[in-house]
Amino acid sequence: MVDVMKGIRVLEVAEHTFVPAASAVLADWGAEVIKVEHAERGDAMRGLARTGVMDLSGSVHVLNEHSNRGKKSIGVDISKPQGREVIYKLAATCDVFLTNKLPGVLEKLRIDIDDIRQHNPKIIYVRGTSFGPKGPDRDRGGYDMTAFWCRGGSASGSTTPEVAGIAPQPGPAYGDSMGGMTIAGGIAAALFKRERTGEASVVDVSLLGTGAWAMSAAVALSLQMKSPWGPIPMGGDGPGNPLVGVYETSDKRKLSVVMLQAFHYWPDFCAHIGRPDLVGDPRFDSHETLQANGGEARKEIATAIGSATLAEWSSRFATLKGQWAPVQNTLELAADPQVEANGYLARTATKQGVEFDLVASPVQFDEEPTATGRSPEFNEHGDEILQELGYDWDTIVAMKTAGAVT
Repeated sequence: MVDVMKGIRVLEVAEHTFVPAASAVLADWGAEVIKVEHAERGDAMRGLARTGVMDLSGSVHVLNEHSNRGKKSIGVDISKPQGREVIYKLAATCDVFLTNKLPGVLEKLRIDIDDIRQHNPKIIYVRGTSFGPKGPDRDRGGYDMTAFWCRGGSASGSTTPEVAGIAPQPGPAYGDSMGGMTIAGGIAAALFKRERTGEASVVDVSLLGTGAWAMSAAVALSLQMKSPWGPIPMGGDGPGNPLVGVYETSDKRKLSVVMLQAFHYWPDFCAHIGRPDLVGDPRFDSHETLQANGGEARKEIATAIGSATLAEWSSRFATLKGQWAPVQNTLELAADPQVEANGYLARTATKQGVEFDLVASPVQFDEEPTATGRSPEFNEHGDEILQELGYDWDTIVAMKTAGAVT
């Protein structure tokens, strides 16, 4: 098991995926994560029955597992004084306080920075927001589709002119998961700073900021060119590098080639597609002619690639020197030999013993795959956590009766 965060305790007051995904990564890295859930319904993610076209009513709620793996759960009504006291006592024992509550909610519940630091001055306070902690939209909520994908530039940069509307995110929790990993990195850096200097930081990560970072190279080029970024056609009949593009196979699958030094790879590529005659063709016999006649070269390549299946090309291209990849769907990704060899899928099981796979946290330490655990049942650890805080059983029962805890 990865233990780089062993001894670190995280208090999470958050829902859905963006921020919980961050502490899920920390739990995979060995941290103890205490997840505070709504005292009656739990995390709203538990009640999500469908996402897009995917039915989540099966025996394993994999989206909840994705963002809550390896945590402990306690149900607390923070609006009640007794519930708030539980939060303060927990915060006094933790290294990190992590939340995605809006500023007004944090103030109303009295769990803002100053409130929490009255009980633990050295705690690292972490906020995940939609649009950042400042500016006119600081109090607005949002999701990764709105803040990360659309407002962050990815939707526009991915939508081709012939598409009605916009290109959607390629999968559920797409921006949320990247944002969660970003938060996890920020927390790791803040912990390192505190270790070195004794100073506890306030860490802010927003979906909009993460979306801008994802498009940062395009933003820089757009500012330089004074033109908004749009999708780049991968192919065409004009001049240019024919070894950068997407080609269709005989079984209507696609493969991508990205060989930026086209003429360097040209002889080997031509040999692999069964067209060594193209190497000496005067249209393609130098860097300059290959670039000038890129459209014609692309047609020759398309004909060759279209003569065999993706499986055949995957076998033939195993020895190709240049860079290429099959365009895979998510099931093919899960079955990819490289995914298996590197442990990029982690198997775990529910409390009831139902086994399932999750994508492992992508950072590995000491050349070992990063294992994971299951998400907790709602309030699974509530009594245990309360007893650890020093509450006796009579007090716990009274707090349950009052609705302060579950």
